[in-house]
Amino acid sequence: MSVSLKCQYGLRALFELAKRKGSGPVRIQEIANAQAIPVRFLENILNQLRQGGFVDSRRGKAGGFVLAKPAAQISILDIVRFLEGPLYNLGCEGDDPIRKCPLSPDCVFMSLWRKARAALEGVYSETTLQELLNAEATPRDFEI
Repeated sequence: MSVSLKCQYGLRALFELAKRKGSGPVRIQEIANAQAIPVRFLENILNQLRQGGFVDSRRGKAGGFVLAKPAAQISILDIVRFLEGPLYNLGCEGDDPIRKCPLSPDCVFMSLWRKARAALEGVYSETTLQELLNAEATPRDFEI
């Protein structure tokens, strides 16, 4: 599964906010500079993340963005699902498939795709922003 650039930017923005937790609201330009994200994309992504309950925004001279909840409570899976939708959507399975597979229901690959999705979901669900912060502090200790 590939992660869109929008999702990568969203993850990096939330990571930057987690890094700065406790130092007050962070301006968009500061996040953009620290994480090499174009400001014009970041504004939209942060507004979407605000609507999803991941960040809060504050207006005014001392305004900016902060995490809406502790980094330990925000899993990568929650962020990716919010920004991307379902993981590893094949489009040929489920009650209302996008396209009907001519090999269904006997497609030998279906169990492989489901195992791959489950493995990816497992890694993403077990990883929080806090774990990524910890990994940055001690990179050798972070293993998936």
